[in-house]
Amino acid sequence: MKRQSRAGQLRGLREHFYRQIVDAQADQPLRVLAYSLVPSPRARPDEDWGTLQAEADQLGYAIAARLHDVAVPVTTTYFPASSASQGVYTPPWDRPGWREAERQLRAGLADGVLVLDRHNISSDDDEYHAVIKHLGEHCRAFLHLVISEEPVAPT
Repeated sequence: MKRQSRAGQLRGLREHFYRQIVDAQADQPLRVLAYSLVPSPRARPDEDWGTLQAEADQLGYAIAARLHDVAVPVTTTYFPASSASQGVYTPPWDRPGWREAERQLRAGLADGVLVLDRHNISSDDDEYHAVIKHLGEHCRAFLHLVISEEPVAPT
């Protein structure tokens, strides 16, 4: 039996929570929050908005709100013997735009979050996994990526 890659496991978890939300909907269009992490305070998320809107249109999602944060690099101390990985930017739960997204999800204003790729959430696998679980278990929401964690093999 082939072992699933870490990226495949993360994608599977995302898809699990997506199916839960879809199964609970009665033919209603899914409402999503478009979320972008921009690289600097001067950067605008306009290009991301266009891509996210096109993805939403293609899938029949309704965008309930657009939220973004500025990527703030995390200062880390390197420990050579440490196996702990660390995200490159501030964790999502420390970002004001992401906290607002979670608030809107908990309030039932949207069913999920739409982002360009997983790096808008976190480049750290454990941190990213925690966000997917938190959205699914505590916010009853899903995360949709325009660019999946790993390419899907053609069938």
